[in-house]
Amino acid sequence: MHHDPSSPIGIFDSGVGGLTVARAVMELLPNEPIVYFGDTARVPYGVKSPDTVARYAAQITRFLLAKNVKMLIVACNTMAAVALPAITGLSPVPVLEVIDAGAASALAITRTKRIGIIATPSTIASRAYEQALARLGGPDVHTVSKACPLFVPLVEEGWLDHPATRLVAAEYLGPLRAHNLDTLILGCTHYPLLAPLLAQVVGPGIRLQDSASAVARRAAAILDARGLRHCGGKPVHAFHVTDLPHRFLDIGQRFLGQAMADVQLETL
Repeated sequence: MHHDPSSPIGIFDSGVGGLTVARAVMELLPNEPIVYFGDTARVPYGVKSPDTVARYAAQITRFLLAKNVKMLIVACNTMAAVALPAITGLSPVPVLEVIDAGAASALAITRTKRIGIIATPSTIASRAYEQALARLGGPDVHTVSKACPLFVPLVEEGWLDHPATRLVAAEYLGPLRAHNLDTLILGCTHYPLLAPLLAQVVGPGIRLQDSASAVARRAAAILDARGLRHCGGKPVHAFHVTDLPHRFLDIGQRFLGQAMADVQLETL
């Protein structure tokens, strides 16, 4: 497999949420072509078993490698938490993921090392964020985690400031107030779309942190180190999904912050 600077970056997620990572990459690396894959037929991943997620992740990895990508970015926290070996075992190109990046970003802004984590049930059960925070921040990091399985379908529905979403957020996040947190990791790429609402629910004393910009910076550093940064003209991006391409297009443009080209329907 031959790669050069004109080869695209592959980014994948269980649905539209990974477009928050794609957006950060596009903003930092505006000349890079991107191939994005959203597994919209099988979302959400966060309530599925690790074996199932690993099988899905391997299928998507093979699809993107066939597009001759020069780098893979696992934008799905659930896949990063439970399926990373299945992905890296197949990939001859660098694989970046959101959990270490999110943990490092949270540690950079926390003042008290009291950090909350909200994510899908699979990500929470894996304790991947707790392990990353302990590894990067030392034993004095205090963490508390909460699974929020309803956030993904609410975001996919476009209910970003809906009364039902606000009620769900209050139910999930209310117990976290007792832990004197100063930082809250949004441990799913769908969750940044809820950030304005979540900030109101948790109050002004807690800073919200996601990993999109941190992953983009890591991608830039690796491309520069390998001489693979593309410096050409305006890139052409490709978007692939497994179901409902028109709905993905409608919602995805809000996630991406710009118009999207046609979305292709794929069968894995």
